[in-house]
Amino acid sequence: MTFSPKAIRAIGIAMALLASASARAAQPLQIYFIDAGGGQSTLIVTPRHETLLIDAGFAGDGGITSVPGEAARARDPGRIRATMREAGVERIDYLMVTHFHRDHIGGVPELAQLVPVKTYIDYGSGYPPEQRAKADTDALDVAAYDQYLAVRSQGRHVIPRPGDRLPLKDVRATVVSTDRAVLRKPLRGAGKTNPACRPAATLTYPDDENTRSTGLVVEFGKFRFLDIGDLSAQPLYDLICPVDRIGALDVYLVAHHGNTSAADPATLSAFRPRVAVVNNAPRKGGRRPLLQMLSQANDVDSWQLHVSTEGGEYNSPPDRIANLAAETGYWLKVSANEDGSFTMTNGRTGAVRKYGPRRR
Repeated sequence: MTFSPKAIRAIGIAMALLASASARAAQPLQIYFIDAGGGQSTLIVTPRHETLLIDAGFAGDGGITSVPGEAARARDPGRIRATMREAGVERIDYLMVTHFHRDHIGGVPELAQLVPVKTYIDYGSGYPPEQRAKADTDALDVAAYDQYLAVRSQGRHVIPRPGDRLPLKDVRATVVSTDRAVLRKPLRGAGKTNPACRPAATLTYPDDENTRSTGLVVEFGKFRFLDIGDLSAQPLYDLICPVDRIGALDVYLVAHHGNTSAADPATLSAFRPRVAVVNNAPRKGGRRPLLQMLSQANDVDSWQLHVSTEGGEYNSPPDRIANLAAETGYWLKVSANEDGSFTMTNGRTGAVRKYGPRRR
């Protein structure tokens, strides 16, 4: 059989497209847990190299009272840029801010000077005048928020609602909480009664910014990952009780840096994670009750960004801790496949641990 030049060209184009699609399918979903010294910054890179950054850590030198300064010297933005280079990406397509605390938004102004940021995602507006006037409102958080607004105004801004999907290709990224509202209906595979629920949620103060955290489930084929920022109290309770609205996870970034507010057995009963990651610092997050809960949980491997000073014998094994010294800044990395299998890599040691597909 003889083909015309036009047909040969068409066949060549079709084969190239198939090869390109096959190559994309073979690429993993990458998730980097960046050490922000007890703040948060999580970089997600899709098989097509689209990028979603969740939070940007602290400003300046990473101190609790640090303010934005020379971008080239900023600790957390510098670590984010270095991680982006490791991942082979040059821009942030979507920057999702979980909530307006300075350990989550402080680094945004300096980061925006280092790399292009196209779209900002957050719950909208915070710190109204009546809240700013209260004596117990943290002025440094308010200042960080105002600085963030100035940067956000230079890009596209999206305010999501629970159930919305971010426009990422190859993955399903579903908003599960934001501005104290949560999913009304369970996600696929969820909806079972949670036997570990307490009678009611933990109480908190009315202006608790953590309760406004925007949370996200990212699915790549059968692989599932959850990041809910610092979500706590009633909104977290509503996600897991009396029925679980999320479903079983492969990787769970433990809420609120692994503080005591996250040490609720009902979360593990609902999420049933295979891996739980704690984005703590030596003396921030990684609280002993939380680490004890994880260490005693069946079928859960806990990983930490830092060894916890108070965690003692409940710290994860050293090979599952990225940083054994306060001054280092190594990451943890997930590489996930569509069949639900994934690996965890310790940036400090380079060691890789494999996890097969979840047994259904």
